[in-house]
Amino acid sequence: MSSLLLRFAYFSWLSLLVVTAEGHTIRLLTIGNSFSRNATNHLDELASTAGHSLIHNALVIGGASLQVHAEKMMLAGKDRLYANGKDLIENLKADRWDYVTIQQASIKSHNFATFQPHAGLLHDLIQRHAPQAELLIHQTWAYRVDDPRFSIANAQPGEPKTQEEMYHGLTIAYEKLAVELNVRIIPVGDAFFRADTHPRWGYRIDPKPFVPQTAQEPQLPLQTHSLHIGWRWARKDGNTKLSMDGHHANLAGEYLGACVWYEVLFGESPVGHPYVPSGLKPDYARFLQETAHQAVQARAGSQKDASAKK
Repeated sequence: MSSLLLRFAYFSWLSLLVVTAEGHTIRLLTIGNSFSRNATNHLDELASTAGHSLIHNALVIGGASLQVHAEKMMLAGKDRLYANGKDLIENLKADRWDYVTIQQASIKSHNFATFQPHAGLLHDLIQRHAPQAELLIHQTWAYRVDDPRFSIANAQPGEPKTQEEMYHGLTIAYEKLAVELNVRIIPVGDAFFRADTHPRWGYRIDPKPFVPQTAQEPQLPLQTHSLHIGWRWARKDGNTKLSMDGHHANLAGEYLGACVWYEVLFGESPVGHPYVPSGLKPDYARFLQETAHQAVQARAGSQKDASAKK
């Protein structure tokens, strides 16, 4: 081989290394609530540690449903604006987004009747004003098994009575929406349920009785491997109060969710990823990585099968 060809081959190889080292840049717009914030809280660290770049604009309204976001465009003046001072159309046009995500409010996620026509309206707006973006549906998760929502005393007609019932209900609803809109699902809810029901790593209610009414700070039940915040003592207005949050993700739940998002967006398995938040034990973090990967692969397979049957 001539010296000229050798030099060309060398520089071609060097250029390939530089491109690989630069990683990918993903532009993400999320339209959601505290659950979308939870699930993406560690996404930037996962991306940057792997040499990627994430540009993320989060449109968050606490507790917001699909209906709230869809109808916000119909409001006048400042009421139609998000915290960044732009309305939805302006946010959709603000960058060349690779992905835009939507989700249902968790409390309504089991009931498909609450999804439409609002998801369809958002889908149309996204296609019109960000046509290059892929719309993804963020599948939210079921509440912790001991969340007060599942109390028999508070049971309401049509409401899920257990974590499993809530998971199955929301899964059916999100799958139906994905088929109607012909889009992919970010299966965080699948990952949560896999982890929560795992024989070794799943959360189990403390067998020792815990009576909130008589508990004294800092007394708490065992909450090992919980993916949700659960019972905690929090200081508010100068007083320390005991509260229960079986809805929102804690550190482990946020990391699990971010691992799911990472694989869906960047196309790379999180298994063995070097970024692990401080406070998570390595073996448990590895389990969460593996669970996220399994959920993404299983969901991709099921959606591929569904598409093949059309």
